Amino acid sequence: MTNALRIVIFVLVMGVVSGILLLGINLYTTPLITKNEEVKLKSSVLDALGISYDKHNAGKIFDENIKSVKKNAYTFYRAFDGAVAFEFYGPGLWGPISGIVSLEKDLKTIRNIKITHQEETPGLGGRIAEKDYLKQFKAKEVLPILIFTAEGKASRKNEVDAITGATGSSRAFEKLINENLKKYITALKG
Repeated sequence: MTNALRIVIFVLVMGVVSGILLLGINLYTTPLITKNEEVKLKSSVLDALGISYDKHNAGKIFDENIKSVKKNAYTFYRAFDGAVAFEFYGPGLWGPISGIVSLEKDLKTIRNIKITHQEETPGLGGRIAEKDYLKQFKAKEVLPILIFTAEGKASRKNEVDAITGATGSSRAFEKLINENLKKYITALKG
C-alpha cells in the first residue's frame, strides 16, 4: 500500500511541477511571440508598399510611414503617398494562402504583392511566393478583375501569367486575389 501511495504522490507532485513550469514558459514566451508576429506583419506591409527598412528598425519605419485604418471591420495600411495595403487570405489548392497586397492611390493598380504563407506544391504552385513570379503583378490593373492567362500570353493591363504545371494553384490564387480585392476595394470606397 505504501508503494502505491508513493507513486500517486510522485505523479501528483510531478504533474504540479510540470504544470507550473509550462505556465511559466507560456507567460514568458507569449509576449515574445506577439512582438515577433507584429514585426512580421509590419515588415510585410513595408515590403508590399516598397518602403525600405532593416530588421532592427522595421517598427519605427512602419510607425513613421504607415497609418493603420479600420473601415467596415477591415484593416488597411495607408502610406503617406496615398498607397494602400491590406492582408488577404483564403484557400489555395492544397492549403491556405495569405499575404499583403498594395494598391496605388487610384485603388486599381497593384503596387506589390507579398505572400506571407502558402502550402502549395514546392517547385510548382509554391512558385506563387517567389519574387520573380510576383514582380509581374506590379502596375497591373485589378478592375474589373485580374485575369490569369497561359504562361507568356499576358498582354493586357489586367492579365498576368499563370504557372505552367500548376493550373489548380493558379486558379485558386486568381480566385483568392480577386475575391479579396473586390471586398477590400468596396470597403475602401464605401
